[in-house]
Amino acid sequence: MSKILTASVEISSLTKKDTIISIFIIGLLFFIFGFVSWVNAILIPYFKIACELTHFKAYLVTFAFYISYFIMSVPSSFLLKKTGFKKGMMIGFWAMSLGAFIFIPAALTRTYEVFLVGLFTIGAGLSILQTAANPYITVLGPKERAAQRIAVMGIFNKGAGIIAPLIFAAVILRATDTDLFAQLATMNAEEKDNALDELIRRVIIPYACVGTVLFGLGLVVRYSPLPEINAEQETPAVAEANRTRKTIFQFPHLILGAVGIFLHVGTQVIAIDTIIGYANSMNVPLMEAKSFPSYTLFATICGYILGIIAIPKYISQVNALRLCTVLGTALTLLIIYTHGQITFLGHVTDVSIWFVVLLGLANSLVWAGIWPLALDGLGRFTKLGASIMIMGLCGNAILPLFYGWLADKFDVRQAYWALFPCYLYLVFYAVYGHRVRSWSLQEKRKE
Repeated sequence: MSKILTASVEISSLTKKDTIISIFIIGLLFFIFGFVSWVNAILIPYFKIACELTHFKAYLVTFAFYISYFIMSVPSSFLLKKTGFKKGMMIGFWAMSLGAFIFIPAALTRTYEVFLVGLFTIGAGLSILQTAANPYITVLGPKERAAQRIAVMGIFNKGAGIIAPLIFAAVILRATDTDLFAQLATMNAEEKDNALDELIRRVIIPYACVGTVLFGLGLVVRYSPLPEINAEQETPAVAEANRTRKTIFQFPHLILGAVGIFLHVGTQVIAIDTIIGYANSMNVPLMEAKSFPSYTLFATICGYILGIIAIPKYISQVNALRLCTVLGTALTLLIIYTHGQITFLGHVTDVSIWFVVLLGLANSLVWAGIWPLALDGLGRFTKLGASIMIMGLCGNAILPLFYGWLADKFDVRQAYWALFPCYLYLVFYAVYGHRVRSWSLQEKRKE
């Protein structure tokens, strides 16, 4: 432990140039997070066809990918303490690389379960990277501008998310696939197996390339100028406030924030990963529907840009969080209750799908708002607190399955009721939950 602290850099001693370089490197990491994560939006309908899955089974893609965050986040914090940030992030990249290579035998055998193992392994590597990167960007600068910096990271993340499904679709889908998908129902068993085998094996070359690039990026980060940072330094006031605290569970605002992250990421992935299926329900073919996740992510980027401009000059990060959570609640009700066909951006759809797109705007500043509030005042508990927050990313695994179950039981529109209680809780955290500093009702809450 002393070796890590000796090699680390005090945040206050970083020059402006060092800080800019560090933020840029972390930005590249967030770009990679986005590229690898949001490609799931096209993998879900792709696997649904190629592996002949129900809605529920198709959303096991997100379950396998994100449940690894729940399993690996706390071990990730101990790994980072042992190895330091840079070596730990290299291990994370190599785990992701292994997961990408697992797609090769999975495609050769058209075995959905092996694909899920690959996705779990990629997610495990990402959990290590996220555990390092999020507290990094939180502490690299003034606390009141943390949401602004996270918004910048969000542009990297969601920018990658916009292009990832489009690039993946361009690589693995063909103009004739719409006809192929329509003909599958009339094929005999042998013809159908051959067609699906050919379809699924198109992922081999892309994921072999992704695995190779991720392995190389691990080496690049390991030997990059990114400094080791002691993110757990305490001011005298923080040290005194935390003197009697022995466990991470004595920080209610953190635990409530982790629940908020669980629900937020679930709402975010539902908005992006279900929209293709929702478009299909309106008779929009896959080759056209593949654009809708990018629209949602573009709306998210617009929210990030507004946050960068407005926080903290025109609006505090807390009020931005409150505004976004209330907007998400309202949009959920509009998705469920509004009807009417419109033509927009060349798509003929029900108007409700554009409210799903606007969820990207509502979700944009929620992550950026919760993180600095939840990590506030943790001091020496910061790394473990960040791990608890990363555990909340398993909401990406659980909530889409709930959506898929509702879609199978009712329909894809009514399944969006899954979002409503999530946004109500997020409103609670934004208004009150982040101020709770004790589980005891008798003790004073503070801002």
